[in-house]
Amino acid sequence: MSAATSPIARTTGTVAEVFAIFLRLGCTSFGGPIAHLGYYRAEFVERRRWLDERAFADLVGLAQFLPGPASSQTGFAIGLRRAGYLGGLAAWTGFTLPSAVLLVLFAYGAAPLAATVVGAGLLHGLKLVAVAIVAQAVWGMARTLAPDRPRASIAVIAVLIVVAAPVAMGQLAAIMLGAVAGLLLCRDLGTAMVPEALGMPVSRRAGAGCLALFAVLLVLPPLLGSLGAGVAFFDAFYRSGALVFGGGHVVLPLLRDAIVTPGWVSDNAFLAGYGAAQAVPGPVFTFAAYLGAIMHGVPGAILALVAIFLPGMLLMTGTLPFWDALRTRPAAQAAMRGINAAVVGVLGAALYNPVWTTTVLTPADFALALAGFVLLTVWRAPPLLVVGLGALAGIALTLA
Repeated sequence: MSAATSPIARTTGTVAEVFAIFLRLGCTSFGGPIAHLGYYRAEFVERRRWLDERAFADLVGLAQFLPGPASSQTGFAIGLRRAGYLGGLAAWTGFTLPSAVLLVLFAYGAAPLAATVVGAGLLHGLKLVAVAIVAQAVWGMARTLAPDRPRASIAVIAVLIVVAAPVAMGQLAAIMLGAVAGLLLCRDLGTAMVPEALGMPVSRRAGAGCLALFAVLLVLPPLLGSLGAGVAFFDAFYRSGALVFGGGHVVLPLLRDAIVTPGWVSDNAFLAGYGAAQAVPGPVFTFAAYLGAIMHGVPGAILALVAIFLPGMLLMTGTLPFWDALRTRPAAQAAMRGINAAVVGVLGAALYNPVWTTTVLTPADFALALAGFVLLTVWRAPPLLVVGLGALAGIALTLA
């Protein structure tokens, strides 16, 4: 099927539209990066149809390959596709702003929501909704991206790899194995189909420029560290963001070495902020805003936030024009079928650990998560409605 006959409406939007949608997601997307991808799929594939299942999975697969926060990179790419460079910036800003503001307030002494009984119930209910959101995403993507024996087998093997290996290495190994298995087993599966063009407004020259800038900012600041503390501050957060594979939580040891070891922030303050970061919606990387505020107030929070996200966004922007061309080739399509099936497995493994194991603790938790899943998949309820009901149910469970 050509892009011209794709059932997905290939329309452009406004920067304000992108910002408003991602701001709402940034206020309600609890549960970590895997849950964020579930919210994205519900919003942009099923509800708004900004892109189809295969294009979404291809973006997720690329983000899993690259260092940086996979959910934020995927959201940035969706905004970029919808409304150009400013759309990508609007998507990142909207999704990041709520949690960044909350963590800056926490750095200035605001009491965490989880300190109260009602607040603890609210957060627990939201985490149970995240279980339902991730389960819906895994179910829907499995039906589309792993519908036959070869791809279903790849997905199951990916689950086994991820649960048996450390998170970062397991995810990367599963996706690489998926690519190889796709080349070997998936060449004859829908070879006549041409994936929907991602339609990114990024030229190859611009992409190469972004990749070059990524390398310069990675290499140059350590050489210029003697010029001032500001350069070392930027480099600590940029380098941490550039070397993270496997999700936002992997940034913890990198940031600790970069921030606590030099004595910029105490270990107690560091761990308190990281705990608060688990209780807010949006990306874990906004933990950097807390650390920047502790060190240099609001200007430090802004600089730290930009520095830690910048490498992932440069890599995503730089790779997209080459990725879009590569994925239309028959061999690449076979590899992508395997990768997409592996992504389903990666999401399935994450549904179990950490999403399920850290959230579903009692029979009542299971019942609430199951109710959310049924509302999403059978009743087709809007995710925002399910979020609200889950929050109220979590409070009721805590007070009962």
